[in-house]
Amino acid sequence: MLIGIGAGNPDYITMQAINALKQVDVIFVTDKGEETADLVRARKDVCERYMQARPYRIVAIRDPKRDRTSDAYRSTVAAWHEQRAALYEKNIKEHLSESECGAFLVWGDPSLYDSTLRIINQVAALKTVEFEWEIIPGITSIQALAARHRISLNEIGEPIHITTGRRLNDERPAAGTNVLVMLDGNCAFKPLDGDNIDIFWGAYLGTPDEILFAGKLSDLKEQIEQVRMSARNQKGWIMDTYLLRKRGSTAC
Repeated sequence: MLIGIGAGNPDYITMQAINALKQVDVIFVTDKGEETADLVRARKDVCERYMQARPYRIVAIRDPKRDRTSDAYRSTVAAWHEQRAALYEKNIKEHLSESECGAFLVWGDPSLYDSTLRIINQVAALKTVEFEWEIIPGITSIQALAARHRISLNEIGEPIHITTGRRLNDERPAAGTNVLVMLDGNCAFKPLDGDNIDIFWGAYLGTPDEILFAGKLSDLKEQIEQVRMSARNQKGWIMDTYLLRKRGSTAC
């Protein structure tokens, strides 16, 4: 099972996810090292809270290093995913018997900007280990962002465009589009003319470390960049997302 566990708050987990966890014998956890150790702890906290009815095992899979120096983004990520698939295959084969149920706990929802689903597809395609699998949807950081800012993601009759920081400046979404940005490691909003654009930004959503900013982009862009850098340096990681909306025509 690929179980979406929400954006950080244990209360975001759905009843479907809780019922799924009650069937699980083995939890597979991708371990990215000391910098993100609290993410592993958060998954273990979820297990302790919702998996008390039966014994279970946690299997840590050391995440392979991704080459972040190459300009060939797609091929580099594809190679990284192949390494991950080999490790997932090995651990499923070694730690999960035919009669048992295993699970990966996925932040947010497995179908939105997460690689676990893609990698499990690769493992299944190898046909060296056979298994049935299903997806349990979760509350995404996008939904959590809207809830924490008490906003709708779109204005009346308008579309929502979801993109990444890497693509924001190249795509230039059309007028009347509400732009949601994920996976932005470099504050891609900085070059935008922010005098009439509002930003609704959030990091560590649903956790005790949650940070929220909302207001005119031109007033907040430098502050958000500084706070983001400081938080990342302090914790070793950051997960953030934001909505851009131009006042009047709601374009950016």
